[in-house]
Amino acid sequence: MKVFTLCMVCKDGKILLGMKKIRFGAGMWNGFGGKVEEGESLESAAYRELEEEAGIVALNMQKMGVLNLSFNEDPAQLEVHVFKTTEFMGEIIESNEMKSQWFDFDEIPYEKMWTDDEQWLPLLLAGTQFEGTFHFDRPSTPEYSAKILTQELRLIG
Repeated sequence: MKVFTLCMVCKDGKILLGMKKIRFGAGMWNGFGGKVEEGESLESAAYRELEEEAGIVALNMQKMGVLNLSFNEDPAQLEVHVFKTTEFMGEIIESNEMKSQWFDFDEIPYEKMWTDDEQWLPLLLAGTQFEGTFHFDRPSTPEYSAKILTQELRLIG
């Protein structure tokens, strides 16, 4: 099991997404996050990744959910802890990994995001906590949108 964090930055009816420039998920819009390092807490990893990828420091991060992701072609499962922040300090930057851009909630580019995002992101935007399990045929790329083979999405609380 590989453990990751994902932070969604929301403010004034907009969401900040990053166009992934390198490695896994390149060419797709996503929140900010990455692998939890050994000895690092989930929260510390979420703060670190947001600062590394977008140049900002969250002031009020809240855990919203967890996603368990798996793929036919890869035995490794991903456990992604999803956070939300509405307040931050610093200037948003373009990093070597991500190019940041604000989107109105009704203009989120789901067609250029992970297939499961359209299932759980509206819950996060509405302030609802969730747990999701998604099994895909293979990872998405800019040319290929992963097919969800099985899914379960539960509300928490």
